[in-house]
Parts: sequence; C-alpha cells; structure tokens
Amino acid sequence: MTNENPLRDRALTFRSLHVPGRPLVLPNAWDTASARIVEDAGAAAVATTSAGLAWALGAPDGDRLERDRALAAVAGIAAAVGVPVTADIESGYAPDAEGVADTVRAVLAAGAVGINIEDALYEAEAGPLRPVAEQAERIGAAREAADGAGVPLFVNARVDTFLRGAGGVEHTLERAAAYLAAGADGIFVPGAVDPGTVKLLADGVDGPLNVMAGPGAPPVTELAALGVARVSVGAGLAQAAHAVVRRAARELLDAGTYESLAGGLDYGELNSLLGRSR
Repeated sequence: MTNENPLRDRALTFRSLHVPGRPLVLPNAWDTASARIVEDAGAAAVATTSAGLAWALGAPDGDRLERDRALAAVAGIAAAVGVPVTADIESGYAPDAEGVADTVRAVLAAGAVGINIEDALYEAEAGPLRPVAEQAERIGAAREAADGAGVPLFVNARVDTFLRGAGGVEHTLERAAAYLAAGADGIFVPGAVDPGTVKLLADGVDGPLNVMAGPGAPPVTELAALGVARVSVGAGLAQAAHAVVRRAARELLDAGTYESLAGGLDYGELNSLLGRSR
C-alpha cells in the first residue's frame, strides 16, 4: 500500500475480492469483539450487519437507529481490524439523496470502504420498496460523494424484492440494472437462495452478485458454481449468539444448571484477541 491514501488502497483491495465463482465470504460482525473474531477466523474483509449493530446499541433494525450512533460503531470496528470493512447503512440513514451523500462521507471518515444500501421502506403506508428512480438517485448521490473524496467505495445495492415479497427475477433484474447504471458496483438480493433463481440472477446481473446465506441455503461451493461473487449471512451470527444468551439464561434461572455455557471461547484467548494492537 502507498502512504498517500490508505483508504483508497483499502477500497481497491476490497473491490478486487469480488470475483464471480470465487466469492468473498463475509461472516457479518456487529461490534469490535465480533469483528476481531471474524478477522481472526480468516475473513478477508469484515461486513457489519445493521440489525446486529442496532440490537447491540439497544435499537431495533429497520431505519430506527441514528446515523451518528451507527457510524461511531462502524468506526470502532474499522479501527479494530486490519482488513477492509464494509458498512451496512440500511437505506442510508437519511430521508433524501443529499442526506445519503452526507452518510457516505461519514462512512469514509469512519474508515469503511464499502456500503450496503437497501431499497426497502418501513412505513406501512409507503409500500414495501422505494420507487426505482428515487433509489437510483440515492445511489448516484452515494457514488458522487465517494468519488468526490477520491475513494472507490464499493456500493452494494440491496434489492429487497424477494425479502419483501415484492417481485421475482424479472423485477429484480430491472431494479439491478437501474442501480448499476446509477453507480452501484454490486447487487445484493437477500431472500434468494434457490439454485435456479440464484443462477438466473447471477447470469442476469451485470455486476457482482451477493446472496445472503443461512441454514437451508446451498453451501458456498455450490453458490460459487452458480456464479455468485459474495456470500454474507446478515444478522445470522448475531442471532445465533443471542440465542445462546437466552438459552443459557433460561437454563440457569429455571434449572440452576450451566450446560449451555459449554463450548464458550476460552477467557484468555478472547482477552488476548481484544487486547492486541493492530
């Protein structure tokens, strides 16, 4: 890396990891401890989960967390690891395109070199998805803000057609094309894991395809063979961790036993992992 613009160099490294057929695998983190554990496990980059991060800060997911709190957490994660970090910024933590641009500048200031930005809407009267033209404008603003800062931020445009039951392959591809034309670098389609569907999306998207995997989804090797360039797990790790907390708490309170605590990380190992400097 050069010393002139390390953030730019990190962004270029992150871009290079998106290879169809040899996907970037991202076990999503939500705080500095989970980020360091993910990095120590061998991840080439760290992706945040907006849901896990919001829960850790005492807020629900779905555009309910304030931008400053979210990005302060992202900054802590970026400072804690030596690999590139990409931030899930929900729908941009802003009501309009200008606000999205401000968010992107704050993302860069936090040290992240990628974003996920979704087209879902959460107000009951607004419909499940933001209109295509409006979302494209927001993506364009993100792209312009990053380019203005001289950082090739990887903009991963999330299309929530499958997740929200708002369209199939054809509608997804239409949205994907519009978002790529607006400046997105990759397309993220959570909720689509059927091999036939994934293949249609990988072939139809003119850019790297990201899918969200979990129990019941094809293994990474099969997704790779279908042409996927990025595999993430969303809030899956955070949900699994919190399930352990609930299971162990209920066992302790109800039965007075401790078996759910078996298999935990060694205290010294975890303490050492968090205590080391980058």
